[in-house]
Amino acid sequence: MQDYEASLSFLGTWGPFQKRVSFLLCLTIIPCGYNLLSVIFLLATPPHHCSIPHHNNLTQDWVQASIPVQEVAGRQERSSCSRYELDLVQNLSAQGPRPSLDLVHNLSSLEVLLSNLTQEGCKDGWTYSTEHYQSTVVSEFNLVCDDQWKQPLTSLFYFLGGLFGCFISGQISDRFGRKPVLFCAILVLSIFSTALAFAPSWPVFLALFFILGLGQLTCYIVVFVMGSEILMGSTRVLFCSLFMPWVYVLGIMMLPVTAYLVRSWRHLSLAMAVPGLACIPLWWLIPESPRWLVSRGRIQEAELLLRSAALENRVEAPHVIFFSANVEKVTSEKEKSSSFLDLLRTANIRYLSLMLWVMWFSYGICYFGLSFNMSGLNGNPFLNNFLLTVVELPAYTASWLATCRLPRRLSYISFTLLGALAILLIQITQNSQPVLTLILVLVGKFGVLGGTGVLYMYTGELSPTVIRNTAMSTSAMFSRVGSSVSPYLLQLEVFYQFLPWMVVGGLSLLSVVICFFLPETFRQPLPDTIQQMPIVQRFRWPWASTPPPKDDGKSVEDPPTAHEIICGTRL
Repeated sequence: MQDYEASLSFLGTWGPFQKRVSFLLCLTIIPCGYNLLSVIFLLATPPHHCSIPHHNNLTQDWVQASIPVQEVAGRQERSSCSRYELDLVQNLSAQGPRPSLDLVHNLSSLEVLLSNLTQEGCKDGWTYSTEHYQSTVVSEFNLVCDDQWKQPLTSLFYFLGGLFGCFISGQISDRFGRKPVLFCAILVLSIFSTALAFAPSWPVFLALFFILGLGQLTCYIVVFVMGSEILMGSTRVLFCSLFMPWVYVLGIMMLPVTAYLVRSWRHLSLAMAVPGLACIPLWWLIPESPRWLVSRGRIQEAELLLRSAALENRVEAPHVIFFSANVEKVTSEKEKSSSFLDLLRTANIRYLSLMLWVMWFSYGICYFGLSFNMSGLNGNPFLNNFLLTVVELPAYTASWLATCRLPRRLSYISFTLLGALAILLIQITQNSQPVLTLILVLVGKFGVLGGTGVLYMYTGELSPTVIRNTAMSTSAMFSRVGSSVSPYLLQLEVFYQFLPWMVVGGLSLLSVVICFFLPETFRQPLPDTIQQMPIVQRFRWPWASTPPPKDDGKSVEDPPTAHEIICGTRL
């Protein structure tokens, strides 16, 4: 029996139609990447200290002396959340002596006098440094000191929005189509990025930020699924493993450049809406997934789309594109399966789903944990984030090369193991070798992202068409669970300085172990029905070939024909 890809072999794998669709889908991924790390710049915490009212007639020397100096990580820093009692400082100022920072640090009598003064909170607000940011959500709504807990909570709501969006969008996409969900997600990004700029208070910002997160990851997952289903053979691998990640990273790299130019969080929010608005006209140019149309029994629409594609590629379409037996099989499966529960219905798909969810959870913690930690590096935050995003380009390039030539399991295990080992070694060098630590961080991020590129391809190839978007979205949902935890992960330093690195490295090693039990999908056809899904194997080495399925009386996929091999329709 011919499968879906064999039915479409007349189109070829790299014609004008595939080029146009790849280009347009890449454009729709820019708004998603542009908004991904907005939390880093919108919620940046500038250096700050208690504000000293001007009407107190204190000299600048006394203003400086009124802020206590404390030791933080071996360095002397001015307190961010307390000051000496202002009335007492005013009395000292009125007596005439002029404070000296040298005297303070040399433990003079004046220093003893100041250090014995009682301290109070920042009753008159805070003064924020404007060296890097004109304003942020933190500085405008004063999310510091006693209200500092609101900052990670805001990040949590953003990632929970992505989690909720993944949960509902996958099922909606499998039921109503990929294209409507994609452009709804783009509209959400544009509308609510604009609305953020006019948020009058932190609770309103929190609600809007949640909805913004809802659209961010939804957009990426749907574009990935559409590319996987519309494109075929080597073109699909090229798009999913190279074109799409590269454009996504370029979108991420645009954000620190924009943040550097505008410096105000409200202006940055408005700028974040522009890429999405520019993508709206693409609705009339991007086709629906023909594979999804077939899975829903809309054969005439799928054939019309494919005949149009054949005309664009200047090839002749066959008189009958889809054979009735293949159509009946897929449409009958469609009637039985289209919900989240199908990922847990049978033992085989349940094991696959649980293992993939753990691997995606590990990715979410690792990627965003590294990103948040990188934002705290010394130096210009815009330049740091730009340069540390550049490392994603060679990572995704290496991922693409691996997916073209190597088995999925071997590729994922190699990349992730490299990242895990680099992350675990950070605890040896962090305090003594800052340059080596930075190199290990970059290598760790390279490994994590290389493994992620393979994981996207791997998950799509393991999932059948009838619930592919649901499977991808629920996997991404678990990655959002990990990213939701990541803002709090750094706070584990309270218990042990290197505990965050140990947790991240340990989870990466766990995902490596799990991958040993997944079936191989390299050079195998995409499954259309749940019965065609590969079976979870017992432990096997990652370079071992996949054995032929046992004849248990169930429907199995026919071996590829010579025509399919020549056309490259089976990947």
